[in-house]
Amino acid sequence: MSHSNGLILKRLPTLADRFDHAVFNAIYSRALVYNTCWEDPAVDRQALALGGSDTLLVITSAGCNVLDYALLAPKRIHAVDANPRQNALLELKMAGIRHLAFDDFFALFGEGFHPGVRDLYRDRLRGDLSPFAQAWWDRRLGWFERPAASFYFHGLSGLVARAFRTYFRLRPRLGDAVHEFLDAGSVQAQCEIYESRIAPQLWTREVNWALSQQLTMSLLGVPYPQRKLVEKQHLHGIPGFIRESVEYVSRCLPIAENYFWRVYVAGRYSRTCCPEYLKPAQFAALKDGLVERIELRTCTITDFLRAHEGPISRFVLLDHMDWMSSYYPEALAEEWEAIFDKAAPDARILLRSAHARPPYLDRLRIGPARGVLADRLRFRHELARTLQQHDRVHTYPGFVIADVAA
Repeated sequence: MSHSNGLILKRLPTLADRFDHAVFNAIYSRALVYNTCWEDPAVDRQALALGGSDTLLVITSAGCNVLDYALLAPKRIHAVDANPRQNALLELKMAGIRHLAFDDFFALFGEGFHPGVRDLYRDRLRGDLSPFAQAWWDRRLGWFERPAASFYFHGLSGLVARAFRTYFRLRPRLGDAVHEFLDAGSVQAQCEIYESRIAPQLWTREVNWALSQQLTMSLLGVPYPQRKLVEKQHLHGIPGFIRESVEYVSRCLPIAENYFWRVYVAGRYSRTCCPEYLKPAQFAALKDGLVERIELRTCTITDFLRAHEGPISRFVLLDHMDWMSSYYPEALAEEWEAIFDKAAPDARILLRSAHARPPYLDRLRIGPARGVLADRLRFRHELARTLQQHDRVHTYPGFVIADVAA
């Protein structure tokens, strides 16, 4: 066993661990990883119970959910991400909300394509961006210029979506069934299509092999420690877990409302199946002032909290603590100490994890007394279980809702 300041580790990282970590860092440090959010904000809305006096800290990701939370009119949202490319994407969306008509905005971020993107960008958007975002988008407007290769087939996660689109084209019977599945009018109809026409063709040896590769997971933003957490819990590893997730979504949740899976198959949203910020009334509300409640920062969560003045009442921290607990346990302990230092009384924290019960909650020791992290939190297990049944993404075994204990 090795001992760190914040965490007791069961083993030192192996050579394979270090290699996969280096590959993940090399990919992550140069690219836009997420072109859309892969967490369901409808679930988060119920978990957060936002009010007008709330101040949120949210990991930016692709910015979709930041805009969704803004529609609930909290006092302030701090969108924080260590990857400046993710903030550059939210900057572009915010500039579009401020300066574009709805149809132009939906073409860009709903359809992922606008034939006049260069003129829109030059005349209306670029001047509202930070220098980094300007330099980033100056070189990538082509991501929006081709209807057959929409924005949602770019970035790292978009490469995986593009690979599956190619696979469906090479197997037209499967591709036709998938598109009929997306247009099914009921859960019963979609379930029948999935069981009879999709499942027998989809879960081939080649697909299972592709899903089991760490490179595929890295492109989707899943580092090696998260993959190992899933493999410890699921008999058939990552391919089996993904199949189980797809089958739950296909059998239990209406696909007509599931814009998460739709966009990665079709490469675009529809007017009726899309995030809230892509709907006319909600777009108008953001344009009328709600978008101005969002502030962006490119830094770590810890650095933001140490510099921030005032309490934070809601934290949406996604799944980043899974890999921090393996690679940077001391930094994770420091992050939790910063969270508790700035958390308002009864602040609520949302976490997602590749493990149903993230191990770091019971291992991490923080503060001068080196108390167990879990003892500082009041967990809302029943609420989390209930909400997770309705999660349209359904790719996180762990959904944690916790309040800061008094």
